[in-house]
Amino acid sequence: MTTLKTRLNEPGLVSAPGVFDMISAKIADGLGFDALYMTGYGAVASHLGLPDAGLATYTDMVGRAGTIAQGCRTALIADGDTGYGGLLNVQHTVRGYERAGVAGIQIEDQEVPKKCGHTPGRRVIDRDDMVRKIRVAIETRDSDEFLIVARTDARTTHGIDEALRRIEAYDKAGADVLFLESPESEEEMARIGRSFDKPLVANMVEGGRTPILTRGQLEELGFSLAIFPASGFLAAAAALRDIYGTIAAQGSTAGAEGRLYPFDAFSRLMGFEEIWDFEKRHAD
Repeated sequence: MTTLKTRLNEPGLVSAPGVFDMISAKIADGLGFDALYMTGYGAVASHLGLPDAGLATYTDMVGRAGTIAQGCRTALIADGDTGYGGLLNVQHTVRGYERAGVAGIQIEDQEVPKKCGHTPGRRVIDRDDMVRKIRVAIETRDSDEFLIVARTDARTTHGIDEALRRIEAYDKAGADVLFLESPESEEEMARIGRSFDKPLVANMVEGGRTPILTRGQLEELGFSLAIFPASGFLAAAAALRDIYGTIAAQGSTAGAEGRLYPFDAFSRLMGFEEIWDFEKRHAD
């Protein structure tokens, strides 16, 4: 069986949809992706109804990550924010995410409390402090198949040159996958692609700072992994607003059945067939 680490070093882009709860994860799990991505923004919004601004704890997130990882066949990369604190926190976080069954953890160089990568006001820690976090993460993991994804948020405040210097330092520290957050043009993305040999992440956020490119464009620029963290929850929000608006306006969903996921199919997606089979086997 090909591991995610091996797959990311093979030709061809890995496109990973953002999942944020078990409904989104179950739907994505059946579509043949090589990887799923647990979005911090989406998980915090879904679980707590709060902004992705450092308000969710390690406990909130590792529980969510474990539920998704154990409920899906597809490898899961999960957002681990800053590692939830200092070096001991990073050690604890990496152990917890790996035990939870996650295939890789993303750790970023923001100050605590962190903020969503495509929002303003992000501040980063000293470069050497992040290097130490990466080294702790690497020495902590039990398997080298567990991916350490190192992200810098320096671009927006400090510019592309400083962001590239940081990614170079994280590369030398041993990170498996490199993630320069929110480049603002194809030219900047090309510079990233030319600069590194390790797998690179392109963060495709609809409405964010980075241009949304095609698979072919991303491959040509040198990216190995494209994550789409917001696509799922933005689509779900649009669909929910649509059907709830119908109920508010008309008092009913009569005539709207074609806009809904079939109930029987949804029940099967959630595993009710196993319940029905169990009940048949143990019926009196």
